[in-house]
Amino acid sequence: MSEQPSVLLGYLRAMWVIRHFEEALDDLFGRSLIRGTCHLCVGQEAAAVGACAALRADDQINSTHRGHGHFLAKGGDPRRVMAELFGRATGYAGGRGGSQHMAGWDIGFLGSNGITGGGIPVATGAALSAKLQNTGRVVVSFFGDGATAQGAFHEALNMGSLWTLPIVYFCENNLYAMSTPLRSHSAVSSIAERAAAYGMPGVEVDGNDLLAVRDAVATAAARARGGEGPTLIDCRTYRFLGHSKSDKREYRTEEEEAAARRRDPILRFRALLLEQGHASESELAAVEEDARNLISEAVEFAQASPLPEGDPSAKVYAP
Repeated sequence: MSEQPSVLLGYLRAMWVIRHFEEALDDLFGRSLIRGTCHLCVGQEAAAVGACAALRADDQINSTHRGHGHFLAKGGDPRRVMAELFGRATGYAGGRGGSQHMAGWDIGFLGSNGITGGGIPVATGAALSAKLQNTGRVVVSFFGDGATAQGAFHEALNMGSLWTLPIVYFCENNLYAMSTPLRSHSAVSSIAERAAAYGMPGVEVDGNDLLAVRDAVATAAARARGGEGPTLIDCRTYRFLGHSKSDKREYRTEEEEAAARRRDPILRFRALLLEQGHASESELAAVEEDARNLISEAVEFAQASPLPEGDPSAKVYAP
């Protein structure tokens, strides 16, 4: 790796921030300090951080119901994301949007979406806007393998290719659409194979390898920015926890989950940095501790923040 150690440690820190954020949410929901439900991305951190590491600051992304990691990887403030989940006025949607309805226009995060596959046409529209306005921006649309069975997926990819839009279709393929394994809902074993039907490249990448994800997205983004149109990326990853808070994961074996945890993307990247001499054990420990402290501060910030005012037109918090 030719990157500066500070850059590599930045990637590690970003993954730890997402991991500790999601684990904190798991605990907060478990203690009923936050109500409702949420969809956690523990185990998928390298996909979000690797993809966003390949983008320019003005590029845009949109997300799914499992969107906290994408938001944070794009530069979202953990305090404001946490405050939104607590329903506080300092949140990104003023405490009224919750987990699946947040956006950060200033950092190019176009928002999460509670509808499976619902964000794919939105991202395609944003890419059309970028092309018509000649902004030079690229859009990355995150979605899961289950979304590839939706009509919106096929319609959006067809239009994106037909109009040579500057977009990367990024499938976070965690192998399960809720409890349904990929083999039971897809006639092909590789989502990347679907790209051929729309005249675009299809790329498979190890979603537990941050640098491989970054390089795949960088290649796709350069192609899109150069006017050559979209790429479909099949990023193979795994969510360690359930689909949502109510999911007991009875459709997966303990052996399968244990094998997945042995491929933990954070521990894998950490070991790589140590092995190749990019950081010492004390430096790596400090990076994780810094991320853990940041999330503790985010929880404190959220809990101390005011509730939204009764007037629905109350101004959303802006620092």
